[in-house]
Amino acid sequence: MEQILDLIRQHGEMAYAFVFAYAASNSLLMVLFAGYVTHVGALDYGKLILVCWAGSFIGDCIRFWIGRRFGTRWLRSMPRFEHAMQTVARLADRHYLWIFFIYRFPNGIRSAAGFAFGISRLPRSTFLALNFVTAGLWSVAVVSLGYGFGHLSEKTLSDAASGLSLAMMVAFLGLFWLLSHKLERVIDRK
Repeated sequence: MEQILDLIRQHGEMAYAFVFAYAASNSLLMVLFAGYVTHVGALDYGKLILVCWAGSFIGDCIRFWIGRRFGTRWLRSMPRFEHAMQTVARLADRHYLWIFFIYRFPNGIRSAAGFAFGISRLPRSTFLALNFVTAGLWSVAVVSLGYGFGHLSEKTLSDAASGLSLAMMVAFLGLFWLLSHKLERVIDRK
């Protein structure tokens, strides 16, 4: 773990670019890990939140634009995905406000929702405003959760148990991934 932290410290700007790309592409786990790394001082907390905020906002704007520009035409070869997009687009038409506050957290749903918002009748200005606010809330919540886990693991474990700390981090990320997949399955059943 120390080698990873040293690598991040040496190439900090590249690490921020990497996290930006992952935040734009929908990687919750990478942002959680970056929050953990922030706790040990390898990244700056405020800068990380801004990078994740920008990445999340821009990634969703790109997906929205693709959905708005191309609709579901490009999904005709993937009927299951097209059906899911149309379902989320109908939900977005009716319940866009509460969907904005939950779609970022389950793993894999954020990508689909960005396209679906573009397919929906949601006005661009409403999308941009809600996307900006929820991207910020998501960034603060996820980076803080990773940071809090780092703080908790430091408080409860001694330096001699650094292997256990790594195992706890992996278990934490695995549990978060498992819960997000279970939620995704529940949503798919509807």
